[in-house]
Amino acid sequence: MASESWSSRVASARLAAYLQIAAAQIRAQAQYRVSFAVDVAGSVGFGFLDLAGVMVLFNVTRSIAGFTFTEVFLMMAIANVGFAIADVVVGNVERLRVYVRTGLLDAVLVRPLGVLGQLAATDVAPRRIGRLALSLAVVVVAVAQADVTLTPAHVVLLILAPIAGAVIFGAIFIGTAAVAFWWIEAGELGNALTYGGHDFATYPITIYGTIFRRTLAYGLGFAFVAYYPALTVLDRPDPLGAPASLGYLSPVIAALVALAAAAVWRAGVRHYTSAGS
Repeated sequence: MASESWSSRVASARLAAYLQIAAAQIRAQAQYRVSFAVDVAGSVGFGFLDLAGVMVLFNVTRSIAGFTFTEVFLMMAIANVGFAIADVVVGNVERLRVYVRTGLLDAVLVRPLGVLGQLAATDVAPRRIGRLALSLAVVVVAVAQADVTLTPAHVVLLILAPIAGAVIFGAIFIGTAAVAFWWIEAGELGNALTYGGHDFATYPITIYGTIFRRTLAYGLGFAFVAYYPALTVLDRPDPLGAPASLGYLSPVIAALVALAAAAVWRAGVRHYTSAGS
C-alpha cells in the first residue's frame, strides 16, 4: 500500500513537471501576440487546404472508387481531427534529429524525467490548436451532411475514432522520429509516413493498389484512422468485403501501433551513446 502511494506521488510529480514545462513554453510563445495570432491563422489555413483539396477533386468527378463526396468528406474530417490532436501533442518530436545532431539530447537525458515527455513539453506548439478547432467543427458538419444515424454505438465510435487516429498518428510521429537515433537524416522518411499517412487516410483505401493497402492501410493501421470507422457509422458495406463492424477495432489497432512505436523508441534511447561534444 505504501509502495503504491509512493508510486502515485512520483507519477503526479512527473506530470506536474511536464505541465509546468509546457505552460512555460506556452506563456513564452503567447508573449509575441501578433506572431502567435499569425501562426494560429496559418494553422487554420492548413485545415482549409485539406478541405479545399477534397472539394476540388469532387468538382471534376461525382465519386471516387464508388464513394460520394459526403462519404469522403466524413473520412477526411475524422482523419483531420486525429492528425491535428497528434500534431499538437507530439508533432514536434520530429525535432529529435536536431537534438541528436547538436548534442542537446544529452542535457535531456540527465534530467530525472522521461525523454519523450520532455521533448513533447519543451517543444509544445499551441499555435496548432487552430487546425484542431477547425477539424472538430468540420466533423460536425460532415456528420450532418452524411445523414449519419446517431445511435449510441455510432456516437461512441465518432468520439473514439479520432482519439484512436491520434494515437496511430502519434505513434508514427514517435516511431519515425526514433529512427534518428540510428540515422540522423531520417526527416524525409518521417514526413513521408506522418504527413503522407495523413493524406493516405483522408481517402478510401480502395483507390490504392494492393501493396499500398497491405503496407500502409493494414501494416501501419491507417485504414483504421477514418476509413473503417466512417464505413461503420455510415452503415456502408466495405467494397473489399471486410465486416461492417471493423471500425470498432480502431482503439485496438491504435494500441498495437503504439506498443510497436514504444518498443522502437525504447530501443533508440538505449542505443544512443551521446554526441561526444
